[in-house]
Amino acid sequence: MTFVAKRLVLSVQLALVASLASSAFTTAVAETADNSDSSAQVERITVQGQQAQLDAEVALTPGAVTVVEGSDLALRNVTSLADMLRYVPGVWVASGSTGDSTFFSSRGSNLDATNYDGNGIKLLQDGLPVTAADGNNHNRAVDPLSARYAVIARGANALTYGASTLGGAIDFITPTARDSDTTILTLNGGSHGQLQGRLTAGTVADRFDGLLTAEVKQWDGFRQHQQQQRHGLYANAGWQFNEQLSTRFYATYVDNDQELPGALTRQQFEQDPYQAQADAIEGHYQFNVETWRLANKTHWQLSTDSSLSFGVSYEEQALYHPIVYNPYFSLLIDTEQRNSGLSLRYNVRLAQHDVLFGINYGHTSVKGGNYTHNSGVRDSLSTAVDNDANSLEAFVADRWQVSDHWTLIYGAQLVSANREVRNINTSTGALYNPKADYNSINPRVGVIYHVSAQTELFANISRLYEPPTNYELEDDASPDNAALDAMRGKVLEVGSRGFYNPSTISQWFWELAVYYAELDDEILSIDDPNAPGTSLSTNVERTIHAGVEALIGGSVALDSKAVHKLEPRLSVSINEFSFDNDPAYGDNTLPAAPGHVIKGELLYRHASGFFAGPTFDIVASRYADFSNSYQVESYQLLGLRLGFSASQWQWYAELRNITGEKYVSLFSVKDEATPQAAILQAGEPRSVYTGLTWRF
Repeated sequence: MTFVAKRLVLSVQLALVASLASSAFTTAVAETADNSDSSAQVERITVQGQQAQLDAEVALTPGAVTVVEGSDLALRNVTSLADMLRYVPGVWVASGSTGDSTFFSSRGSNLDATNYDGNGIKLLQDGLPVTAADGNNHNRAVDPLSARYAVIARGANALTYGASTLGGAIDFITPTARDSDTTILTLNGGSHGQLQGRLTAGTVADRFDGLLTAEVKQWDGFRQHQQQQRHGLYANAGWQFNEQLSTRFYATYVDNDQELPGALTRQQFEQDPYQAQADAIEGHYQFNVETWRLANKTHWQLSTDSSLSFGVSYEEQALYHPIVYNPYFSLLIDTEQRNSGLSLRYNVRLAQHDVLFGINYGHTSVKGGNYTHNSGVRDSLSTAVDNDANSLEAFVADRWQVSDHWTLIYGAQLVSANREVRNINTSTGALYNPKADYNSINPRVGVIYHVSAQTELFANISRLYEPPTNYELEDDASPDNAALDAMRGKVLEVGSRGFYNPSTISQWFWELAVYYAELDDEILSIDDPNAPGTSLSTNVERTIHAGVEALIGGSVALDSKAVHKLEPRLSVSINEFSFDNDPAYGDNTLPAAPGHVIKGELLYRHASGFFAGPTFDIVASRYADFSNSYQVESYQLLGLRLGFSASQWQWYAELRNITGEKYVSLFSVKDEATPQAAILQAGEPRSVYTGLTWRF
């Protein structure tokens, strides 16, 4: 299909969705008009009972933001970000064949790094950076069960998080003893040797509160050579000086060891998708990360109309990672990464203006080296690594309430970043030293129309900007020390969110966003034929990222007393990611992301606490190469959830992939993949899990 034709098809798709959405909005507005209050501009837009502060922040964002409640995660099997972000539209998350590891992409970010690096989305914990200063999430271990809720701001909508990333940001908010149960025991287990236990204990004593969670997990895996062992401690303690001033300290320790099964050729996958790659067994591929992190955040309510918050964080990660082993080449990464960061926010309301100033600063150093190895045992040093990165992100945004129905949001972000790679080849003494400064001012303007107290329409146009990671600079395809350019572009987005109450005992909610982005200098990587398992990065002149993101759900009473309810939920993502008249690839589709993803469930819930219902996944085909010569097949999954929720305890059972579908979850991306390429990793087979949570 020509690029003009693809543009035309996309335009028709977007116009159709916009037309259907407009019709739905008109109906909702007409039916809620009698209950609307034009003076309640930003109240209660999010669903599932978030605090007023979070509601207001989401409602003041002229673009797509989704909130995931931690309480919902206790009623299904959640071991990774793929499980946590299952129903977030626009975010493609594929569960890995490596324990908790996942590949995630937001609005087409990171499409070439399905097994490496992991840039494009900024991860934060309580507003403080978890992602390294250069933007990589390569050896990150974020535990979704340790979040009270998570806020996913996609694309340029992460401005107020300071994120200079194409895909936006995810902020994981930690539970405290003041806003959660203080003694909780959770046990779950099931197929593939999964056993997991968590114990949380806390206390509140006048101005002091503290919460500690200890966790242990083991997993044998559904493939050969896939075993995992993880231990974790998560703690926070707060002190309330007075009604205006409070501070909180956070501490995290995670020791995660897991084996890697490697990738398969198509022939091997068809023979047995759950076998391990022979090199992975012989080379004892592993991904072992030991992490500890300390952070502090202080909040000061200066007045009824102004507040100041300040936070600092420090983290160390030790990575031991044998990853390539064959007769010609072996690679073991043994490094220590240190990350420090700070965050400053000042919020002031002046008449009809709600102004937010913010600063993020991060510094990351990586020291160690790349080694040869013998079956996972470190051997000789081949490359000494001494990399450094820092990033300053400053922003200002004014949310101006122009009238009862209209809010104008405008602002800008300043990015000033530095990257430096120092890799010394120990056999030749050659120094590879790409380094560069990256500076940009990224404006943004948006508008929100408050149809009613429960419904709003939004639109924005924004500039996108993301500097390269040090991993990308290390793998630069150019033979000299010249650094890669930053990725940049512009995006237009329109959409709506809200909820509708047809009665006092039923509710519907929705999120809808349609976006179109043109990017310059997107960084993409291809496999290095001279060193399999490593990649080469380069800037691509122009690419297109466009799509439709929709989430709809509700709670519908089946009788007058709401004893019986149906709770549907449907997440739909339509993706159109492509080259734009590229000299080598023309208008080819970018790899890794499916053309569409549909995930949903339909639960029956009884007033006693019992629930049950089916789940389903519909995932379109994907390309595994830039040449569009290797296609990974589509797949459909069917599951079942049931359980019981009472005031003090909860129980669930979950059956996944009932039909036993053999499908590809992850794969490596190449320039032109041959049928013999070992790039495929299987998704989860038929599995059963159960869990119990007890609140004392």
